[in-house]
Amino acid sequence: MNPLRRSALDQLIAAADRALRTLAAAPQATRASPAEHFSTSGAAPLLSEPERREAAALMRVNHVGEVCAQAMYDAQALGASSPAMRQSFVQAAREEADHLAWTQHRIEALGGRTSLLNPLWYAGAFGIGLVAARLGDRTSLGFMAETERQVEQHLQSHLERLPEADVESRAIVEQMRHEEAGHANAALQRGGATLPLPARWAMRLAARVMTKTAHYL
Repeated sequence: MNPLRRSALDQLIAAADRALRTLAAAPQATRASPAEHFSTSGAAPLLSEPERREAAALMRVNHVGEVCAQAMYDAQALGASSPAMRQSFVQAAREEADHLAWTQHRIEALGGRTSLLNPLWYAGAFGIGLVAARLGDRTSLGFMAETERQVEQHLQSHLERLPEADVESRAIVEQMRHEEAGHANAALQRGGATLPLPARWAMRLAARVMTKTAHYL
């Protein structure tokens, strides 16, 4: 069955299935990780223990962002007004799924763990996505654009904080940063509205709470 022509109940069941896959299954990327070049070539230098811990914590934060992206875009797809608009969010979630896999695999390579609060982050992002969708397609796309713009800035800050020796994590984050900027531009080109300043401030505050917490939990 065409996923864009499913009944509302079918879409909810599919959304629940994707939530379980995001939170409980090992993510599979459709593209090779940018870190693989360094892993296979032996070009990646060894990290000190403090560098390894810091890199794992930063990549955990990035992984949480990708968990939230899966939830938010799934919710926005559910609330989209047309099959074409729904497809734009479905496609965005598919592209972000590579980021989810890349960050999780890198966390594991660093000997770290994903966030203990991932179910909470997922539920919160899903609820936000539903609210954005209910406000109309232009607002929903605008929310997507603003989210991706803030994520791009956040990833840039991580490039400044990651150990210079961690070339594998840095390659992943740089590729993610480039693609998030592309998602933001695409959302605006589809007609996304500029969000009011208070809404953008609230999003920054919520993101700050999430990133500070996920760094440790």
